[in-house]
Amino acid sequence: MSSDMSQIQINQAGHLAIGGADALDLVKKYQTPLVVYDVKAIRDQIHHFQKVFQDNGVDYAVSYASKAFACIAMFQLINQEDAHIDVVSGGELYTAIQAGFPMDHVSFHGNDKSVEELEMAVDHQIGVIILDNFHEIDLLKQILDEKDAHINVMLRVTPGISAHTHEYDQTGQVDSKFGFDLQSGQARKALNLVLADPRMTMLGIHAHIGSQIFEVKGFEMAATKLIDTLGDWHKDIGYTAKVVNVGGGFGIRYTEEDDPIAPEMFVDAIVKAIKKRVGELDMPMPAVWIEPGRSIAGPAGYNLYTVGSRKDVPGIRSYVTVDGGMGDNIRPALYQAKYDAVLANDPKAPVKETVRVAGKYCESGDILIQKQPLPATKPGDVLAMLATGAYGYAMASNYNRNPRPAVVFVENGKDQLAIKRESYEDLIHLDEPFTLK
Repeated sequence: MSSDMSQIQINQAGHLAIGGADALDLVKKYQTPLVVYDVKAIRDQIHHFQKVFQDNGVDYAVSYASKAFACIAMFQLINQEDAHIDVVSGGELYTAIQAGFPMDHVSFHGNDKSVEELEMAVDHQIGVIILDNFHEIDLLKQILDEKDAHINVMLRVTPGISAHTHEYDQTGQVDSKFGFDLQSGQARKALNLVLADPRMTMLGIHAHIGSQIFEVKGFEMAATKLIDTLGDWHKDIGYTAKVVNVGGGFGIRYTEEDDPIAPEMFVDAIVKAIKKRVGELDMPMPAVWIEPGRSIAGPAGYNLYTVGSRKDVPGIRSYVTVDGGMGDNIRPALYQAKYDAVLANDPKAPVKETVRVAGKYCESGDILIQKQPLPATKPGDVLAMLATGAYGYAMASNYNRNPRPAVVFVENGKDQLAIKRESYEDLIHLDEPFTLK
C-alpha cells in the first residue's frame, strides 16, 4: 500500500490501533464518521519543539495555532504541556476561557478583529494582541482609553518572502491581506503609533510566511529579515524587542509524495539563524516564539469511516463511498489536499486495486482520495484516513444537513469523548418557524 506503515500502529489482532486502542472498538463505541486523536503524539511533538529551544539555550514559547483544531479538551491538553495558544476569533478565545486556559499564555491574531473581540481580549487581559493593521490600532487605542486598561501588543509584518507552497497558503509575501508591509514603511509607521501610546506595551514582531512548507531556507531568510528589522529599529530609535515570533507552517507528511524533515528541525534552523544574526548586529537576544498548528495536531489525527456503496466504471475507475466526506474534511475539495488511507480491520492486507474514495455529500467534487491502493473492500469495512488532525474538524460543516462527527481523544489505550456527535435536533436548534404571510 502507498501508506507509510511505519507511521501507524497495528495491534495483536491485526487491526489499526490509535493511542493503544483498537480502531474497531472505537467505532463500535462511538460510530462513524469519527475523528480520533492520539494524545501521546500531540504531547511528543510539543516536547520535541521545547527541547530544541532548551538545547539552544534561548527563551521561548511554543504557541499552538488553535485554528488547526480547537475545543475545550484540546486547550486543556496543551496547557498540561506548558505551551501557549494563539487564537484568531472571539469563538476560539471564548473556548480557551471556558477551558480555564491561562490568559497570559494567549496570543490573539486576525486581520479584522471586531470591537467585541478586542474588548473580550482586553477584559480578560490576554498575553498579547498581535496587531494586523492601522484600523485595529485605532480600535484598540479607543478601547484601552475607555476601559483605562493596558495590554501587550506585537506587530505582524509581511517580510516579502514567498513560501513554496499552495497559493492560498502563502501569507508572508508583500501582496497579502495580513500584516504591515516592511518594504513600504508601513511597519515603521505602526511601530511609532504603538510606542506613542502608553497603554500599549510593544513586545516585538511577528511574521508567518505560509503553511505546509518543506524548505528550511524560507524560514531562515524570514528570521534573518525580522532580526535585521529589529536591528534597524534598535539603532534608529532605541527600541529593543523582547520577542520575535516566527509563526509556523512546518510541513508534515500526508502521502508518500511528501518528504518533510522533522518539524523541530525547522525550529532548530530558525533559532540558529536568529542567534547568528543577533550576534552579528550586537543586539540583545529576544525570546523566540513559534506557532505550530498542523505539525502538532495533523499527524495525531485519524478520520474513521464506514464503507458503503461501490460504483465500477468499466475501463475507467472504481468508486468506494464512505459515510463522511467534505462535511468533515473539506480540504481535498477546497485545495486538492492529498491523504492516504488504510483498511482499519487489516492495514497489512495486500493491495488488490486502486480506487477513488468518495464522500456521501451531494457534490461531484466530494472526493476524499483520488487514487487509493486498497485491499478488496466490502460494505461495513472501516476505512481510516491518516494525518487528518489539522483543519479537518476545524473546517467541518453541516452541508446537506449532516451532523458533524464526534471527536475522541485516546491515550494509553483509554478513550474519552472530546466533542459529542451532533444530532438531528442539534441541526435545527437555531431554526425559527416561518411566520410571514
